[in-house]
Amino acid sequence: MYALDLIGTFVFAVSGGIRAVRHDLDALGIVVLAVATGVGGGLIRDMLLGATPPGAFRDELYLIACLIAAGAVFIAADRINPEWHTMRIADAIGLGVFAAAGAEKASQFGLGPIGIVMMAAVTATGGGVVRDVLVREVPAVISRDFYATATIIGGVVFVLLQPYNLPEPVLLGLVIAVCTGLRAFALWRSIKLPRTLRAP
Repeated sequence: MYALDLIGTFVFAVSGGIRAVRHDLDALGIVVLAVATGVGGGLIRDMLLGATPPGAFRDELYLIACLIAAGAVFIAADRINPEWHTMRIADAIGLGVFAAAGAEKASQFGLGPIGIVMMAAVTATGGGVVRDVLVREVPAVISRDFYATATIIGGVVFVLLQPYNLPEPVLLGLVIAVCTGLRAFALWRSIKLPRTLRAP
């Protein structure tokens, strides 16, 4: 779980760095967006739960992973960007891992079902929201992709299975599988949520 968490952080940070390159930001901008995307969701979750100092500051490997991702993007953005469609599968895995981690931490802090689902979604999507706000875009999680919905469903799966007292690796593994599977299927089939008619 820890290794997957670090990998998810790295991939999320790469997505932040790529977004910085697409907005023609400088080296510092790449670092800022990489760090914000990689650990932003966990920071928001920990602050909401009162778990201070946040995990990213207690274990600096997360920040180091973000800095490595930023460096990789700065050096090889022209090679990473065309392959982003392949890395989106790794991004989907990171999404599932972060959703499971958020749900588990919320459960440890005694939150109810709604709180657990919310923390699963916040942990997995918070970094992307911060990233998009920093570059003045409507966050992708509420405007385009079947992204936040997958994390919400993952959180619901955690809540539904929790009373069965499954071993923690099994419970978290099922949440990761459901969330990642939904995200990957949505990418494959280009699934999006329905929209209402635009107001005049």
